[in-house]
Amino acid sequence: GVIVTPDFLNTLKLNNNTSLVGTVTALYDIGCFFGAIAAFGLGEPLGRKKTILLGTTIMSIGAILQISAFSVAQMIVGRIVAGIGNGINTATAPVWQGETSKAAWRGKLIVIEMIMNIAGFSLSNWMTYGFSFVPGPISWRFPLAFQFIFIFILYGTVPWLPESPRWLIARGRVDEANQILADLEASDIHDPYVITESKEIQWAVEYERENSVRWRDLLRGKTGNQGGTCTVRRLVLGMGTQAMQQLSGINVTSYYLPTVLIESVGLSNSMARLLAACNSVSYLLFSLIGIPNVERWGRRKMMMYAAAGQCFCYLVITVCIRYTELPGYAHKDEIAKASIAFFFLYYVFFGIGWQG
Repeated sequence: GVIVTPDFLNTLKLNNNTSLVGTVTALYDIGCFFGAIAAFGLGEPLGRKKTILLGTTIMSIGAILQISAFSVAQMIVGRIVAGIGNGINTATAPVWQGETSKAAWRGKLIVIEMIMNIAGFSLSNWMTYGFSFVPGPISWRFPLAFQFIFIFILYGTVPWLPESPRWLIARGRVDEANQILADLEASDIHDPYVITESKEIQWAVEYERENSVRWRDLLRGKTGNQGGTCTVRRLVLGMGTQAMQQLSGINVTSYYLPTVLIESVGLSNSMARLLAACNSVSYLLFSLIGIPNVERWGRRKMMMYAAAGQCFCYLVITVCIRYTELPGYAHKDEIAKASIAFFFLYYVFFGIGWQG
């Protein structure tokens, strides 16, 4: 919603400069990419909690730069810095969550984590819609500043949360790890289940330490006597699903839905923002379907059916928008309304199938 705010476009001199608007928007994702890469080197030395706090601090700096921006250059730097911080947190949080949760809960918790992202997306849509009625720079600076509410929550809660038992055991802090495992199970350190779980983690950490391989060998799919385990295939499958999630167009559509509704569908600025906000609520509600069903339906089937549904929706949207641009076409309004319906349906498919 910010990129269609008149004061934002006027202040940064971005009116009628769609390529530069696209660059400013996209560089956030570039920052996220480099932040996620940085998490490789930072996660193990610092631990999960300190890595999250570091990412949050970097994100805070980026947010301040964006809020106070009066030039495109400062906004670009702010977007990249905030992206780096978010990339560090995005790469670290699922690992930390997986290492501090029961195996039976991990699938559901991953879906819940993604749903929280959608809830934040929905909140941001309603925030920008509400402030679209306010004149001046507050219409876009306040929505950008609002993220500090959640940054303060992170600063106030992360120091009190348990560190990863696996990371503690890898650092030789077994007693601390045992206490956290007991706390997570609402038991004590002498519980047989806690003892067994601790021993399994210790064995896994020791095995990895004794059989560690270089990144170069891992990427080549060769790990000494363990060669031929299709390492590259597994790596590509894991990375590929994440890449396909983005290549399905979800982030692009989220960024530019108000713009498309204004430029291609012909809606007013206010109506486009309102529909984008309503769509985010629909997106959030349908994503809840995945929580009880992710383990029952299976991740592959959910992703495949959702991708097919998204493909169909984009096909219909493309055809509809093409007809709305035809000069003299008699049913432009009806076709435009149809395209809006399929934008909503596109998010329904993604919300149900791609959260796991």
